[in-house]
Amino acid sequence: MIRSLATAATGMTAQQTNLDVIAHNLANANTTAFKRSRGNFEDLIYQTITTPGAETGNNTRIPTGIQIGMGAKTVSVEKIFEQGNFTQTNNQLDLAIEGRGFFKVLRGSTEVYTRAGSFKQDSEGFVVDAAGNRLQPEISIPKKTVTINVDAAGTLSAVDANGTVLGTSNIRLYDFPNPSGLVSAGHNYYVPSDASGDVTEAQPGTESLGTLLQGSLESSNISVVEEMVNMILTQRAYEANSKIIKSSDEMLQMANNVK
Repeated sequence: MIRSLATAATGMTAQQTNLDVIAHNLANANTTAFKRSRGNFEDLIYQTITTPGAETGNNTRIPTGIQIGMGAKTVSVEKIFEQGNFTQTNNQLDLAIEGRGFFKVLRGSTEVYTRAGSFKQDSEGFVVDAAGNRLQPEISIPKKTVTINVDAAGTLSAVDANGTVLGTSNIRLYDFPNPSGLVSAGHNYYVPSDASGDVTEAQPGTESLGTLLQGSLESSNISVVEEMVNMILTQRAYEANSKIIKSSDEMLQMANNVK
């Protein structure tokens, strides 16, 4: 069989994966704090017909040799934790992280991490995310609170109608040595893995962590124009690989018709 058939098939598979990644990015262009994914690819093994540097009969060495590649494969799809733009909402419990770090929430019995800071109060006064999962450490807003102030260092102050501070709490941030190693669990949540490293906890603005911006949300870091360009390039690469399969098939047909 012509080697190019299998090689082009691996190329089409790789480009299909790349298109899947781009489609997911574009679908989440307006998702709060979404981080874009990037497909990484590598070439497959080579069939070595002549080894570079092999000796020839006249006491010389072949300068390049003959090595024929067997195609490409997807090696990873990683999250790019680049800062997104900020959208001002003026909601007292909307918080954006300027810099590194994650919020921690308790989802059932599992601790998960997120950068989506669209928080609210539940029926008991606790600060929760959009799914009702409580922010960790738990923060309870007093009943007579009228105004909630959150400074850059994460200090939350509950103030009543007379301007009296009813209580304060500290919002903590969490970080990992390798955020790209986190497992994406959907719903803007991430779960630690052996690749992400051990979690560190600190006050916002310390330990290389970012600060908090009240009344704003972090937008996704998707550039629609860039993703559209990548989609066109992927489509052209897929088309080129399909043409190789077509040409290889025609060559096989011609070889079969030789009499």
